[in-house]
Amino acid sequence: MNNRSRTTIADVARQAGVSTATVSRVINKMGNVTPDTIARVQSAISALEYVPHTGARVLASNRTHTLGLVTPTISDLFFIDLLRGIEQAVYENDYTLLVYATHERPLDDTGPTLPLGRHNTDGLIVFTNSVDDERLRKLHRGGFPMVLLHRSPPAGTTLPCVTFENKNGARQMVEHLIACGHRRIAFLAGPAGNEDACWREQGYREALAAHHLPVDPLLIGQGGFNEGVAMTTVTLWLRDNVAIDAIFAADDESARGALRASREVGRRVPDDIAVVGFDDALLSQYLTPPLTTIRAPIELAGRTAVAQLIRLIQTGQAEALTLLPTELVIRQSCGWQNRSLKTSRVTHDQPLEDNS
Repeated sequence: MNNRSRTTIADVARQAGVSTATVSRVINKMGNVTPDTIARVQSAISALEYVPHTGARVLASNRTHTLGLVTPTISDLFFIDLLRGIEQAVYENDYTLLVYATHERPLDDTGPTLPLGRHNTDGLIVFTNSVDDERLRKLHRGGFPMVLLHRSPPAGTTLPCVTFENKNGARQMVEHLIACGHRRIAFLAGPAGNEDACWREQGYREALAAHHLPVDPLLIGQGGFNEGVAMTTVTLWLRDNVAIDAIFAADDESARGALRASREVGRRVPDDIAVVGFDDALLSQYLTPPLTTIRAPIELAGRTAVAQLIRLIQTGQAEALTLLPTELVIRQSCGWQNRSLKTSRVTHDQPLEDNS
């Protein structure tokens, strides 16, 4: 028989020379316990190979020391970067993490029960539109701690939100393309209802208006934050000979689709057409040509959401809105080499060549 299955909290208390209540306080990190006592208890736990009963810990402390993450998907490069930041922050704060993917179907009152909640987590991070407004309202009314990532809180709630400067970043990108001499700038929009996508399109429109350039409906197409969708849209544009100087994709995945479509139709990037993106995802600097994009602090967003959720759990308070800054990253895909650039908050992955 396994010794750990026979070891009880009373055994640990006798070994350490303390009460069972003291052992419980050490295990649950509660109350005032001297460092010497903590060391004795931990030594006894190690020597006896004692494993605390999770259910008992939850009942004793009303805490699971676990955070939940609800997300539509776990497959794209953006999510990989985001999850890395979340995992690091969870680990550093001595919590564990449970992840539930809805597979692009928002959870609502007509769907399945949310498997993450008060019974197995201390709070939730809700990514984009993975949970519908009414279910969020019900959880909020019940006092369950939640932080939203890349979506606004439902009306009537005060749920904290963490997101990027999407509109400002998109506007800066379009102004950069205009500074490069481009005028017919197409936009690959993100999914309908996605707030990041909506703000990025708003930035695109505002930048054109600021430079007295018309918004041509023919130059706004679906990218869907999806390489295949973007590839189809761009292929149709180019085969129909739509006049386009540059393509601004609402994320780097759809920018990859634009690059592939351009190559297959025989257009050279950036000589014949510029292609730019948003996010600066993991592979963007290694594309051919390397992708000019807006760098969004994806990992930092994950870490910030964890920090806000833990603060909310422990104090009942968190920042209502955390807006993380973005940055223009200039690489070869936008055709900057022979242009005079006038931009601010810019990063060049490689030094500009002197073509004077």
